Amino acid sequence: MDETGRAKAQTPVTPLKEAVRTARIEAAERSAVVVELRDAEAARLEMLNEAIAPVFSDIPAEHLDLFDRGLSAGTTPKLWIDMVAHVAMGRDKRTYRLLQDTIHGRRVIAESSEIEPMVKAVTRYVARRLVAREQMLIGMASEEAAPKPRRGRVARAFFLGLVAGAAALFAFGYFLTR
Repeated sequence: MDETGRAKAQTPVTPLKEAVRTARIEAAERSAVVVELRDAEAARLEMLNEAIAPVFSDIPAEHLDLFDRGLSAGTTPKLWIDMVAHVAMGRDKRTYRLLQDTIHGRRVIAESSEIEPMVKAVTRYVARRLVAREQMLIGMASEEAAPKPRRGRVARAFFLGLVAGAAALFAFGYFLTR
């Protein structure tokens, strides 16, 4: 009966309607499982984030701008280490993967299902990035301190070459006319 008290006309349940109803229920259950898996991934990455916190607290202040650690939520949660490296969960949702984006594509730096080896891998990655940056800064400082060539020598050599070339042309012309 509907709200007015009249009897509703019963529509017969066909096999297709029953199959569509069952498919909708299955889809809802699958989406709930996907949400649970994503939440589990985010929780595992959060545990890793807490485990690597001491590593990032030891980074010298002048190098803090190199790293940008944080969790990003989305279809695939990621724990970002810096602009090019992040930790994501593998297909099995239990394996941590430390990935680095390069100009040649994505590279797997480390992979483990345990937190401790991943903490060590992230620590090694951070240390290598710090050393690379220090070497870059030293290289830049040594380039600035290197003596610059004087323009006077270059200008004199150019002028001398110009005069020698002109003399050679005149000599060549002189010997051709003889």
